[in-house]
Order: sequence, then C-alpha cells, then structure tokens
Amino acid sequence: MADRGVDLSALPKEVRDQLAELDLELSEGDITQKGFEKKRAKLLASYIPHLPNVDMTLPDVQLSPGHSGDPTPSPEAPGPSTSSVSRHHRAHRSGGARDERYRSDIHTEAVQAALAKHKEEKMALPMPTKRRSAFVQSPSDACTPPDTSSASEDEGSLRRKAALSAALAQGLQSPDYWINRSVQSSSTSSSASSTLSHGEPKSQPQPQPAASVLTDILAHTRIESSVPPDVTSSTPQDRGSRVDLPPAVRGMSRGQSRSSMLDTADGVPVNSRVSTKIQQLLNTLKRPKRPPLSEFFLDDSEEIVEVPQPDPNTPKPEGRQIIPVKGEPLGVVSNWPPALQAALARWGATQAKSPALTALDITGKPLYTLTYGKLWSRSLKLAYTLLNKLGTKTEPVLQPGDRVALVYPNSDPGMFWVAFYGCLLAEVIPVPIEVPLSRQDAGSQQIGFLLGSCGVSLALTSEVCLKGLPKTPNGEIIQFKGWPRMKWVVTDTKYLTKPSKDWQPHIPTANTDTVYIEYKASKEGTVMGVAVSKISMLTHCQALTQACNYCEGETLVNVLDCKKDMGLWHGVLTSVMNRIHTITVPYAVMKACPMSWVQRVHIHKARVALVKCRDLHWAMMAHKEQRDTNLSSIRMLIVADGANPWSVSSCDAFLNVFQSHGLKPEVICPCATSPEALTVAIRRPGARGAPLPARAILSMGGLSHGVIRVNTEDKNSALTVQDVGHIMPGALMCIVKPDGSPQLCKTDEIGEIVISSRAGGTMYYGLPGVTKNTFEVIPVNQSGAPLGEVPFTRTGLLGFVGPGSLVFVVGKIEGLLMVSRRRHNADDLVATALAVEPVKTVYRGRIAVFSVTVFYDERIVIVAEQRPDASEEDSFQWMSRVLQAIDSIHQVGLYCLALVPANTLPKTPLGGIHICETKQNFLEGNLHPCNILMCPHTCVTNMPKPRQKQPVDVGPASMLVGNLVAGKRIAQATGRELGVVEDQDLIRKHQFLSEALQWRAQTDPDHVLYVLLNAKGVAVCTATCAQLHKRAEKITATLMERGGLNTGDNVVLLYPPGIDLIAAFYGCLYAGVIPVTVRPPHPQNLAATLPTVRMIIDVSKAACILTTQPLMRILKSREAAASVNIKTWPTIIDTDDLPRKRPPQIYKPPTAEMLAYLDFSVSTTGMLTGVKMSHAAVSTLCRSIKLQCELYSSRQIAICLDPYCGLGFVLWCLSSVYSGHQSILIPPLELESSLPLWLSTLSQYKIRDTFCSYSVMELCTKGLGTQTEMLKARGLNLSCVRSCVVIAEERPRLSLTQSFSKLFKDLGLSSRAVSTAFGSRVNLAICMQGTAGPDPSTVYVDMKSLRHDRVRLVERGAPQSLPLMESGTILPGVRVIIVNPETRGPLGDSHLGEIWVNSPHSASGYYTIYGEESLQADHFNTCLSFGEPNTLWARTGYLGFIKRTELLDASGDRHDALFVVGSLDETLELRGLRYHPIDIETSVSRAHRSIAESAVFTWTNLLVVVAELSGSEQEALDLVPLVTNVVLEEHHLIVGVVVIVDPGVIPINSRGEKQRMHLRDSFLADQLDPIYVAYNM
Repeated sequence: MADRGVDLSALPKEVRDQLAELDLELSEGDITQKGFEKKRAKLLASYIPHLPNVDMTLPDVQLSPGHSGDPTPSPEAPGPSTSSVSRHHRAHRSGGARDERYRSDIHTEAVQAALAKHKEEKMALPMPTKRRSAFVQSPSDACTPPDTSSASEDEGSLRRKAALSAALAQGLQSPDYWINRSVQSSSTSSSASSTLSHGEPKSQPQPQPAASVLTDILAHTRIESSVPPDVTSSTPQDRGSRVDLPPAVRGMSRGQSRSSMLDTADGVPVNSRVSTKIQQLLNTLKRPKRPPLSEFFLDDSEEIVEVPQPDPNTPKPEGRQIIPVKGEPLGVVSNWPPALQAALARWGATQAKSPALTALDITGKPLYTLTYGKLWSRSLKLAYTLLNKLGTKTEPVLQPGDRVALVYPNSDPGMFWVAFYGCLLAEVIPVPIEVPLSRQDAGSQQIGFLLGSCGVSLALTSEVCLKGLPKTPNGEIIQFKGWPRMKWVVTDTKYLTKPSKDWQPHIPTANTDTVYIEYKASKEGTVMGVAVSKISMLTHCQALTQACNYCEGETLVNVLDCKKDMGLWHGVLTSVMNRIHTITVPYAVMKACPMSWVQRVHIHKARVALVKCRDLHWAMMAHKEQRDTNLSSIRMLIVADGANPWSVSSCDAFLNVFQSHGLKPEVICPCATSPEALTVAIRRPGARGAPLPARAILSMGGLSHGVIRVNTEDKNSALTVQDVGHIMPGALMCIVKPDGSPQLCKTDEIGEIVISSRAGGTMYYGLPGVTKNTFEVIPVNQSGAPLGEVPFTRTGLLGFVGPGSLVFVVGKIEGLLMVSRRRHNADDLVATALAVEPVKTVYRGRIAVFSVTVFYDERIVIVAEQRPDASEEDSFQWMSRVLQAIDSIHQVGLYCLALVPANTLPKTPLGGIHICETKQNFLEGNLHPCNILMCPHTCVTNMPKPRQKQPVDVGPASMLVGNLVAGKRIAQATGRELGVVEDQDLIRKHQFLSEALQWRAQTDPDHVLYVLLNAKGVAVCTATCAQLHKRAEKITATLMERGGLNTGDNVVLLYPPGIDLIAAFYGCLYAGVIPVTVRPPHPQNLAATLPTVRMIIDVSKAACILTTQPLMRILKSREAAASVNIKTWPTIIDTDDLPRKRPPQIYKPPTAEMLAYLDFSVSTTGMLTGVKMSHAAVSTLCRSIKLQCELYSSRQIAICLDPYCGLGFVLWCLSSVYSGHQSILIPPLELESSLPLWLSTLSQYKIRDTFCSYSVMELCTKGLGTQTEMLKARGLNLSCVRSCVVIAEERPRLSLTQSFSKLFKDLGLSSRAVSTAFGSRVNLAICMQGTAGPDPSTVYVDMKSLRHDRVRLVERGAPQSLPLMESGTILPGVRVIIVNPETRGPLGDSHLGEIWVNSPHSASGYYTIYGEESLQADHFNTCLSFGEPNTLWARTGYLGFIKRTELLDASGDRHDALFVVGSLDETLELRGLRYHPIDIETSVSRAHRSIAESAVFTWTNLLVVVAELSGSEQEALDLVPLVTNVVLEEHHLIVGVVVIVDPGVIPINSRGEKQRMHLRDSFLADQLDPIYVAYNM
C-alpha cells in the first residue's frame, strides 16, 4: 500500500474523513479496488516521506492518433450489479437530440481537473432562499418518458467512473465549518437549506449529512463584525440626522452609518441569515473579475460601454491565404436516369417484385414491405388523383408547380414515400413538415411562416394521422397557431383513383425548376424552406452514389427521419435511384427497443447503416442482451452528426464495444451536411488495415479567437475533432470569414465553409432577400477582389481544411455565441456542463444553451431540466460547479443558469430541446424555472468605470460669474406678492386662527364650515362656525380641569379623520397649549402601528392625550400591552361626553412667535421628524393658499386626504376657518369600502376644486378604470371640476396623473384639471397649481445626465429620456432658488441642485429632544455661500431644477417652472453616480406583467430589488433574469439581490410613498417571508 510510513492519526481531520469515506465507498461497491487505491494514493501523496522507489505520478491520458482500438473494457467497468440497474432503467428511456454525443472521457477528466483547481481558491456562493411552495415540481407529462437518454448509472461501461476527482468530492466537506442550522423564528425558515446562518458551532458533533457538501460553498465566510465591508467605497452624501431618537426607535437615526442601524431591528441581531448571505455575496464579488477594466472612461461620452482593449497576447492567424479545395470529378455513368422519377418508372416496370422499403412496428418487427412495383403504382395513382380528381375539370385544385405540405408521422414511412413520389410525378412541389400535435406546439408559428412563404394551402396526410390531429368541438381540424388556412387530403390507397389507360405522367429531363422544399430553422427560430431543383436533386443523388459507392440491390438500414436531411437524401432518393432495399427504423421504435437497428443490420446483412451518435450510444447501452449480433456485413456506417466535435467519443466507444461483433474500424464514416448545401463532405470507407485518419487536438482558447492552435500544454481546454472526410464529387470549397464580407480565411483560421456545386439548394423559397446573402456568395481575397464569377453557398458550418484536404468541422454558426469578441460553441458548453459530475441533478439530453443580448454584449444562458428527485442542495451545488467548470475551461462567464421542472422545456418533433422557443420563453418570463443562478457580477465586464467626483477647484462665485457670462440666469423663481390685506380692520383684530374662529362664530354663526361624509356619501356630521367654536370651548375647559396643563405644553390629538379632530385642535389653541395630531393606531394591526404612536408621544413629551372612548379603550387594552408599555401613557382624556353646561370663558391669546402646533411625520427614509409651526407662519400659509386657490366663504371644496400632517392637515383643519369656504371632508379609508365615493361627491355637489393624495388617485385608477361606462350611466359628471390637486412631497407621478385624466375624460373631466402640489418638512406648501397660473408644463430630460447631477433636455421619445412634470405654481410669498448642495452656491437655469426656499410660512425649526442646534441652523436658517449673504433660506432636501418657460404668468412675465426630481435622502450613490429609486423601480415594474410593485434600496453598495409578484408563485423565478436585464440595460447597474415577495409587502405611508428603509430593515431582519431571494453572483 502507498501509505507506508504515514501515521494516519497524525493526518489533518479532513483527510482522515476523506479516507473514511473512501473505505465506505469501497465496502459498498461504489468504487473498484483499483480506483480506491488510486484515490487513496492521491490523498496521501503530500504526506508520504518521499522514497526513491515509490513513483507517485499518475498515468497521463494520451490521445491516440486513431480510434482507441483496444476492445477490453476499462478497468473500472462496473460488475454485474450495474447491468441489472441498466435493465431496470431501460423501461423508460426516451430519445434526445443531444445526449451521448457529448460523452467524452477526456473532457470529463478535464472538467474534474478544472474544478479541483477551483476548489483551491475556495469560492463561497450564497444559496438562494425560497419558500417551500415556490418550487413544486410540475407533474411530469405522461407522454414523455422521464429521461431523454439512459440514466447515468448505466453509462458506467462507457465512462471511467471518476465521479469527481477526489480533491473535489471530499474537499467539499471541510469539517471546520459546521452549518449551524439555527432556525430563526421566521416564516421563511421552512426548508433547512434556506436557513443557513453563521452561529457558533454546536458543542456536540452533528452527523454530517451527504447533502452538506454545500458547507464549503456556503459556510466559509465567518463574519466577524456586523458592519459589512464596503465594496465600491463610494460614500453616500449625508445630510446629517434630523432627530436624535432614543435607541428603541427602529433604523431612524442617520448620524451613524446606515449599516450599524440594523443592530436593533426588532431584536433580531443584524447578523441574521439574509445579511450573512449578502456578506458571502460580497466576499465572492471581491474576487478579481476577468478582464480587468481598462483605466479610461470619459465622463460625458455618449459611449457608455467600457471597450476592452485588445489583448496583445491574443493568437492571430499566421498562415497563407487558403486555396479553394476541389472535389473529385463527378463520373459519368451511361445508365444513370435523366430524372429520379425515370429511375422509379424503370424499377417499377423491370424489378416490380424487388423490395424498396421495409417498415417496422413499435416492437422492432417488420410491419410491411413495399416493393418497387407497389411504390410505382401507388405513386402513379396519387399523381393522377392530385391532378384530376381534387377539383373539377375546368377548375383543378392543384396545378403543376403548386406547393403541397406532406404531414406524415415517422412511424409510417411507406405513406410518406408514396406521397413524395406521387408529388414528383404530378410535378407539384412537396414540402414535408412535422405532424402538429397541439395548437401550442413549440415552433408552430414558425412552421406557419414556412407554409405562408411557400404559399401552401393543401396538406396530404394519412387517415390514421388525420384522426389523431387535434379537432374543434364540431370535428373540424383546428387552426394551428400562425398557419394559413389548410385543405386536408387523405392519400390512403382506398381513396385513390386508378389512372385512365391514356394517362401518363410527364417526366421531363432534370432542369432548374424546384422539385421539393426542405425546411430549416435559423438561429433566430424562423423556419425557411430550402428549395432544391430537379437537377440539384439528381446531381446530389449521383454524387452520393459515387462517394458512398452504392450498388444496385444493396440493403440500407436508416435510423434517421426520412422527411429531411440525410434520411431523405440517402434513405428515400439515392436508394430509389440505385434500387436499394431500405429498412426504416423510426424514432418511436428506437425509444422502445434501442438495439433494433443493430438487429436489422445483423438479420438483413445490411451493407450500409445511417445513424446518429445517439443511436450508437443506445446500442452500446443495450448490447449486453444481444450476444450474437454480427456487424461484419457493414461496409459503411454513416454517422450523420459526425460533424459535431463531440461525435468522436461516441464513435470510439461504439467501436470499442462492437469490434468484437465484427465491426471493422475503417467503416465508420462521419459526414457533414447543411440544409442549404446538402451533403458537404463525407468520409469514404478506408481500405482494410490502412492507418485511420488522425485526429486534431485543438486549443479551445485558440478556437475562441477563431484560430487553429494544436493544444499541447493545457489538456483541460482541448477539443479533439475527427475529420468528416473529403468534399463531395464535383464540388468546390472555400473557408471564408463568418461575419462581414466573405473574405477568404488563412490556412490556420476557423471560418465558415462555403460550397459551389450543382448538387446544392438553390434558394430560400419565397424569400429573395435572405437568399442572396446565403446562396449567392462570391468570396473575396485580402485585397477585396472577388474570386471569379462562381457563386458559393454558405453552409452554416465552421471549420478548416486539414492535411490531405480533409475537412474538419468545429461547430455551427447557429450554435455560435459571440461574447466580448470571442466565439464559443453552444455544443462545447453543453459538453462541459454534462461532464460535471454527478449528473443526477439534470437530464442529460435536455439542456439548452443560447445567448441573449444585454448591455451591448451577448450573455450566455444555460437552461436544463431538473430531475424530480434532485434536492435543493444538489441542484445548487451542480449549478455552482458548472459555473466554475465553464469559467475554467472556456474562460467565459455564464450570465444565467436555470433549472426547470422535468418535461417543461419546449421540444422539437424528434425530442430535442427547441432552443429558440426556450430563449423566447426566457426573455418573456414564461420559462418558470425551479432554480436559477444569475452571475452578472462575474460576466458583465464592459461596465463603465465608476465616476470619480472631481475636486471642486472652482469656487461658487466663479461658477456664478461663469453662468452669467454664458448668458444663463440664476435658477430662482418667486410666487406673486402676498399683497395688501383686503380688510385691514379684520386682520388687525383677528390676526391668528383662534381669533378668526371666534370672529366667524360671532359674525356668521350658522355658516357651515365642515361636512363629513361616510362611505355611503351621507353627511354624518356638519359643523357651523358657532358649533365648532362652542365645542372647542368645552374641550378647553375639560383640558384645564382634568389635564392640569401649563401654557405651551404639548397635547396629542388621537382621532379618526373627522370634525372631532378639528374641534380638539381649536380647543388646544384656546387653552394656549400646543396640539400634535397623530394618526390613531389600526385596531387590526396594533403591533405595527402602535409603536409609531408611542414614539411620537414620547418624542413630543406630550402632557396629555385627547381622544375618543373607543381609542382610549384600545390604548389601555391587553393587545396594546403586547407592543408598548401601557402603564406609562400620559393622562388620557376622552372628549366624547363633554359637560352640557356652558364653560367659563378661558382664552389665552397667542403671540406671533408662539407655536401654533407641531407637525410630525415619518419620511420615506424612515425618519421621524417633528417641525414647529408658529402662529404667524400658520396665518401666512393659510393666506397664501387662499390667494392661490381663490377661496372665499361662498366656495365649496372637497378634500380626500389624511388630516395628520403636512398640507393635508392644513387643508382639513385650518384653511376653512381662515378663508371661510365650506370643506366637504371624505376620509380616504371610506374609499376602501366604497370606491366611487370621492368622484360621486364631486359630481353631486358640483365641486370646482378638490384635493386628494396619490393613494386615492391610484385606488380610483385601478379600481374604477373599467367601470367608467357604469358610472356614466349613473349620471356621474366631472365636468364641473376645475382643479384637482394631488398633495405630495415627491416628484409628480406623471404616468398616474395622465392615466387618471385619460380614464375619467369620458366622465367630463378636463384634461387640464389634474395638477400636483409640492411641500416638504421645512415648508409644508411650496407649490400648488392655482386658478391663475399657466398649465403645468412637461419636459423630457436625459437620464444619463441626471445621474451626473446635470439636466439635459431632450425630445420626447428620445432613448433614456425621462418625462418630468412641473410641480405646480409657486405659492404667493415664496421664493425658491436652486443650490449646489456641496458648495452652497446658487446654480444656473436648468441645473440640478437642492431646492432652497425663503418664505414667511416656513416652519421655525425641528422639534427635538436634545435641541440639535447645528441641524436647526443648517436646515432652517442657512445662507448661500455667495450671492445674497443676508437672506435666510430653508433647505428642502429635494433635488430639482428651474426652467424658464415660454408661458406667461398672471402678471405677464415669463413663467418659471419648478421641477422636482426626488429626495436627496432617497438617492442611491452607486458607481459614483446618483440614482433615484423611482426610476429604477419604473423599469423593474415594466419588466414583467406579474410585477405589481417594486422597491429598491442599497445595502453596502449592493443594489437590492424587491418585487411584488401578482401572478402565480411559479412565475417568481422568471422575474430574476428579467429584473436583472432591465436594470442593467436601462441604468447600467448590476442588481445584487432580487427579492420576490407577495403583493402588499412593500410598506407604503399615508401619502402613498414607499417606505424603502423600513423595507430594508425588514429584509435584513428576515421578516419579509419572501417567495424567493436570488443572490446575483
């Protein structure tokens, strides 16, 4: 044994574990003794004291020049146990176009080695989190067996069972990292795998399950601190914290870094599962990317993309220019027929008894044999019927030259042969197509395109086939998707008419007319018809006869589809020309009995067999049952897909097994074909004993650059290719560059094979444009001069000419993926993926590889079908290894790897995967994966460099001068003058609101100020001036008696929206105390809403609470005690039962500076701020609104807003008392039970002015959009509405206001009515569309410039343009200026900066506990660094710009419009640029129909996108690639994490704004219960 001198106990624990596992494998028979010794030796190699006589090297794998001729099975071939397994599996095997042709031991070994190398680097990928229900496997369709090829257990005889080289298999289980499966109390923790979290190791050792191979992938990043590292080191702008809150307040303070806020997120430590995974993601992303970004990027350039500099080490072609290769001349044989029909006529007459075709039944037994006599007579009958019996004599349905579809199943070749030759005799053009199975067949629409472009309106089929076609309820054949209208004709013999004695078919000598059309699918999925002329068909048959040396009377076994390609050319056409007996083995028979073709060869002593690699593989799998087969009769085994580079291993393995059954090595003949050029090249059978052709061993790296380099050094990335023989007789071949002009390649360059021959296709039928580029190519030399006059045809094959003019093919154009100027072959990638062991996760034959264009480059996507029994861990582990393998071997990153449930990928008729349809489904979000891994971080290497902020050398003063010199004015705008007060006397006496109410109660006591409506639209409560005044007085008295308050104390008002709230407010003013309005807690959701109430009460230091009895009961309830401490509430006074008797007159008149009230609100960034409003500010604010909206006591307005803060509160409680107009109050909550309430109120009361919030507008748009007709019928009319103002503190939501206007236009709503207002914390009302100003204007700005803090106006519809609407006219008395937030200098017109405001109604400061003076001064009383040093401004915290428009305002001056872009606090600083979340969210919401709402935030510079899924959960994973694509395309950002959640999870405040920071905290504390969380690599 190799472990001499090794003390096993001294070895590291992981090595001991691996040795133990090896012993276990040996004892269970999973590994042979020899394999065990080899692996054990490898494990111990580094621990053995080196002895001179111990040779520890491993035998190297050498590539033999010919086939591996040694028939002995490999030493690790499984014993009898495996063959029983294989028998057990054979029952359910199904075919597949791509399975064993990818089997290559050499490649498998290369992949193992590459993965082992990766293991040393230790890569930690966070595993996605999913909710259990999200990946229910779809029931496998009964019709498709579960696998397209044999299961991997029974491939053992083929493959050296080197499962994964020991280093990989065991290195994964490093016992240092136990996964602590701590299940947090979260609803997501349903699957153990999804709750991986890094706690401390458990004290007692846990049994380590096999599945925890993931430990390595998941658990290596032990996180030391809760503050994660910053990846891109750009620091966010900080405007400082506005309120210092007690530590209990969640995620509100902004002084500390945002990440450390999370420590107390509801008691869940920040180091929770989600942040751990993000941490792993960050650690993974810190690994260097391949190609390093080059160091240039111009800030302003239109070219966004980083152009990688060409690598000087890139291999370049060095050979001389290629010389065209000539095929041998096409011999002239005297008895060759003048046309194929003539050959059939000859054999039908002279050799009528000779067998033409034998068809097999499903068990592989002969079903019928068609003789040449029968074939001739039936074809004749059909030709006669087609021409004479379908229409009338005067109007026949078919004329010679018409196209006819042939719809026959593969299992009925006889009917197809008769139909095909019948069409030839009738001189109509057959177009063979697949039998459609359902209306929604994969590619059905493309087949419809083919039939349309060929002008087909008649289909021939058999009776059995017709019965099986899908029908409508009344028995007609359904209209297939995309098909033209079809007439169906049954061609069974009993329906055919015998031709009259005098009728003879017209058999002309072959000419250039089209004889048949063969369909082909392009890379994009379009199906085109390749037309073959009579002369081409005949010449092709002659060339094949010469190349394959066909003799009259031979027997041929055909396993291929006889409707097209080789199956048609050899098995139907050339065979008839040479009177060959063809035995057809359909696909269905192969599925049931994989050995059937070998048995047929043996029984019939067939000379030629026509197969694909798949058939070779199946025969090997099944050959153990057949001891006595003999293949010595075969002189030519034609391998139709021999041009696939991966066919070489199938051919070798097949020879290995069957050489002992008489198969001669020289008879294996791979060939290369193309739909356009027909047969391109075929290997001729070699002489007995002659040396076999050599193989080419090429470097994959070289191939990716399109050059041929013999691979010597790195075996891992080598491709072994066999030749496909010489080109066809009579043909001429060149190799040209695949893209651009057809320039001849050099001898060591890979290019597209082009062929000039009489035996090729002539055109794409009905598509002259595409035809020219393919069938009429004239190659040019280096200087661009054409090479003669002869047109060549592009074959779509990529290859080169080797020694001795042998043709080598390395791939197809349609499988070519061009990534960053390098070429990769889809088949090579499939082969690498399948070489990653174990393939127990996916089905071998069901993998699709394609590329999608995202962000100016192709990105590779791999989609595979997952086996139903694969576990989450297995799948994820397999996926991460595939990533690593492809990265190592092909040096290319995968963009996306998706696994879908079994039997859900669209199939081609012969069982392969329909690539185009799969790609379509991927891009449309219809793939429904059950597992997905996106790697944009690793494969998107053309991102622009992050912007470096330039140090500002230029001072603000010089900038100002620069602007003036450039003719730009300073960006500022002013509302009109507040003007002289109309009634001097009135205002002098009643300067403040409390006095205005008393005055109104005396002068106009019965004037109704307020009407409150309920859900039915009934006025449940009204208040006249006098009633309001009296009620306020009673509340004042109660406060004084029971509250024991001092002047200036704060009192919290906790009321539902209504008149009680208003009365309590004025009661406080009369008493000289300061009211604080607070939204009452939601009785059904106390846990979420009560802490906010408690927080405002604590922060405002309220001395008492005024409320209603029901709310008082809630505050003291047991449920409330669960979320807050109810013992420490201040005094609670209910105002429901006020004393009846008239209270004593208590009135404490205020002064102008005294505070009137405090306005508390939680901003979208989760900050609670309270601002102080003085009596003077309140009066000027009311006056400003009165002037702007022309409010008088005769007016009526309707308000549907929340009355707790901001402008909503001002309009609800203050405005009417000041201006005397009547306010109709509609609590927004009532709309939930009665949607039309607000609109019907406007109609019923003929309201001219109304105020609402975005939430209300959205409710109406979504809920009533479809009911406008019904509302109209009910008499709803909105033509009275002159202005409908949306009250908001954000950028106007243009799309919503436009939708609202359009939807309700039918109800008379004027398109000019809807506008928006704008206010902020420092000034509650800055803009509001009044009655006098011009209509709000809309501009389009360039989003790229906005990210650089610049405004560039563009035309509507320009790419990357963003429409912005003006926020309303600036209010009287308000001045606005745009300021650079860093230098605090004023900016020019149309520059983006912070909006600063100067106005008598600005708030007088923040109400804070600890009195942060610096912030007060900074936000409320700040000065410009240059310009007007004495004016005091308040900073709104919003970015915007001012643009002077052509419109005129009321005074006749040009109107300055203010455009709000977004809150400075909300912006995301990514890659040195400034992004507004709403822009990214708009893109995300457009990405898929099932995204109801989305929100974005950053965490440690990773962009996290949360999307609400409105569709079914199976669509959840479809959203991940679409969201990633759209953000990359439109914003040039890579999404780090995609979180899919249920509708309603994204928290929204009363103004309808998203609470992104709350969302972020909930996500990091793992409280979202997401459907799926994807961590993009």
